[in-house]
Amino acid sequence: MGKGYQIAGVKDSEKLAAFLAKEGQSLLPFVGLVEGAKVAIDELIDVMGRATVEAVLVLSAQGVAGPKGQGRRKGSEVYWHGHQPGVVSLSNRKLRVRKPRLRRKGSHQGGEMEVPAYETMQLSTRLGQRMLEILMTGVSTRKYERVLPKMAETVGVSKSSVSREFIEASEAELKGLCERRFDGLDILVIYIDGQVFGPYSVITAVGVDVEGRKHVLGLAEGATENGVVAKGLLEDLAARGVKPDRRRLFVIDGSKALRQAIYAVYGDTNPIQRCRSHKVRNVLGYLPDDRKDWMKAVMKAAYRLDADEGIARLNKEAERLQDEYPSAAASLLEGLEETFTVNRLGLPPKLRRCLITTNLIENPHSGVRRATRRVSRWNDGKMVLRWAASAFLDVEKRFRRIMGYDDLWMLKAILDEKVDKKEEAA
Repeated sequence: MGKGYQIAGVKDSEKLAAFLAKEGQSLLPFVGLVEGAKVAIDELIDVMGRATVEAVLVLSAQGVAGPKGQGRRKGSEVYWHGHQPGVVSLSNRKLRVRKPRLRRKGSHQGGEMEVPAYETMQLSTRLGQRMLEILMTGVSTRKYERVLPKMAETVGVSKSSVSREFIEASEAELKGLCERRFDGLDILVIYIDGQVFGPYSVITAVGVDVEGRKHVLGLAEGATENGVVAKGLLEDLAARGVKPDRRRLFVIDGSKALRQAIYAVYGDTNPIQRCRSHKVRNVLGYLPDDRKDWMKAVMKAAYRLDADEGIARLNKEAERLQDEYPSAAASLLEGLEETFTVNRLGLPPKLRRCLITTNLIENPHSGVRRATRRVSRWNDGKMVLRWAASAFLDVEKRFRRIMGYDDLWMLKAILDEKVDKKEEAA
């Protein structure tokens, strides 16, 4: 995880605030990377760290020159003179900030006065580490109102200067970062898959909206086979705006418990696509090495056919396997219909390829594995969850629209159709 010393880019405060309000990320998962692995998280620093540091600098400037916009504080010879760029060290990197500029009355170039808190922040790298710990520990416990006062006190800003209004404003901003909502998005597809970390597992849900954009919806510590965990994750998504008010396509790893959780939270009229990659791996696991390539080719060829024909072909293969490899035959037949769900929807091949596996989630999983390859012991499930979440939120920044997104209107039209349960059962 070691990185070279680097300087992060920055926008002005107005643009940053607008971004935070619109695209707030869940910061809680990042805490474990510092508490458990002693690693600073670039994503957290860039988004929340800068906003908090700049707020502390404003408070420090107010302590010298009085509130901005209300004239020079009585008895003070110092006044506000705009803003200027600065650099603050946090842990093992530098952060560009927009800091207040102060000047002494009646002075020219020599009359510049540094913001006290900014001077303090330049003194020690240990102070930067301490500020980062305060920042993330406060978020981990959801005690948003504690972050700003503790940060301010650390660099010499008195508690009395941190107004209740300022705390409430920052608390609301931080809460928005940690409790992302999806009310304004029309999520058409939800991918759900799990990953194992030693004795622990994490379930991840990623959604695709009607324009083909991907969104990390949520994570939960536990296995997809755990019905309580799976249902809890889906109920959380529903509470945060992914409501059960429309049909969606669910792409899952094949867990029966997960399927039941989907039915319980979102209803049994939602089509479910069984991940074909999982199915192929499961079947091959019961076969000797000299039969695996053959079986893999058979399954992939069958999946290219129309649903009825493909299912018929694989049923015949299961009959051939029954005597010699009964476990492989049983694995092939289990949930077979659901591996052809997308075929039955009649979607174009280009779009269909994106909807038949949970690879969209598994690709970030490989990033998690690379990041955690040196972790010799997982302390607890929370640590695992934080590592997984940090990787997904990082990958999300580079998400592109899914292949075939131009044809998503066809999927939307199909999902918008009213379904007669009697006809569907027939």
